[in-house]
Amino acid sequence: MAATVLYKSALLYELLMVILYGRHYSGRYKVIADMIPAQSSVLDLCCGPAVLYHRYLHQKSVAYTGLDLSETFIKHLSARGGQGQVWDLRESAALPGADYVVMQASLYQFLPDPQPIVDRMLRAARRKVILAEPVRNITSSKLAPLAFIGRRFTDPGDGQSDHRFTEETLDLFFNRYSSQLSKAFSIPGGREKVFVLNSRPLPDGHQLREDG
Repeated sequence: MAATVLYKSALLYELLMVILYGRHYSGRYKVIADMIPAQSSVLDLCCGPAVLYHRYLHQKSVAYTGLDLSETFIKHLSARGGQGQVWDLRESAALPGADYVVMQASLYQFLPDPQPIVDRMLRAARRKVILAEPVRNITSSKLAPLAFIGRRFTDPGDGQSDHRFTEETLDLFFNRYSSQLSKAFSIPGGREKVFVLNSRPLPDGHQLREDG
């Protein structure tokens, strides 16, 4: 299935993100970048135009690989000196290994059963998996134009998805990873919630730390 225009233009994609997140736009990337040490290896799933790398990780000398279904986004990443691959994450192929495996605002694309992709992320991660997912969604906006944009223009090319998480359903999903969950917190503005999973189960008695 063809991707919508949003996934064929890095500029339009980023413009919509700026509109959605407003003054917290930079913060959604910074909170992720701050958890990744310099000279680490990073695998970024559904990387989009790779803003996380270009603006926040490049200067930390990380070994970055972005995966996305959009050939446009991967070409954009490569043209700016990054490494990326066109990759259909709905296929069951093993993911490349990395210290940190990241996904921002894309877990909903794997509903109604996102567990297989999270499990594959954990197998690929040598240190941590970092997932950030919207809990306040444009598709449920009370403003009709925004809701229409959310439903009409958020298909990356694998079929339009009307499924979205709420904070309650997202927390419920991650309960199954309680032995590996090291912290969970909301980004500034509260539009997304971040979950950090250790690649190995935590020692007995570890308490989940929830910030924000």
